[in-house]
Amino acid sequence: MLLFDQPIDASKIIQLMLSPAVMISACGLLLLGANNKFSNVLNRIRLLNDEKRRLVIKTAEHCTAPEEDVRIESTVRQLQHLNVRAKLVRNSVISYTIAAGFFVISSLLIGLALFVGFVEINYISTSAFLIGMVMVFVGIIFGVLESRKGYEIVQLEIKAED
Repeated sequence: MLLFDQPIDASKIIQLMLSPAVMISACGLLLLGANNKFSNVLNRIRLLNDEKRRLVIKTAEHCTAPEEDVRIESTVRQLQHLNVRAKLVRNSVISYTIAAGFFVISSLLIGLALFVGFVEINYISTSAFLIGMVMVFVGIIFGVLESRKGYEIVQLEIKAED
């Protein structure tokens, strides 16, 4: 096996191919956290929707206290914000998944370049790695926006209780 007319041993090939694996592992951890958030947000949406449904049925059956009307308005507002939050978490999950895919492609291309010896493949594999890093950054941005949205939702609930 030759790359740039130099012999490369198997350990060097494995080392080069596994470099993107560190980022694949990092994406896996980020995905684990983001999927957990996504699940929690979706469960919260379901619970609030159920609560809103019960309150609306209760108000339709008979007169309700003003506090129940306030709670209905609060749940509607929270649901709107939670929907935005769910989209942000979804976008974060998608970004991390795409990033992991590009890191896998990068690793495969590194291996292919070493066996085939085409220098051009190195440019493609580096580009795939860089695209993966950009997607991780995009996922982090969505994560920051989602955290801010989560804080806004808590503030809405606190204000509704006042």
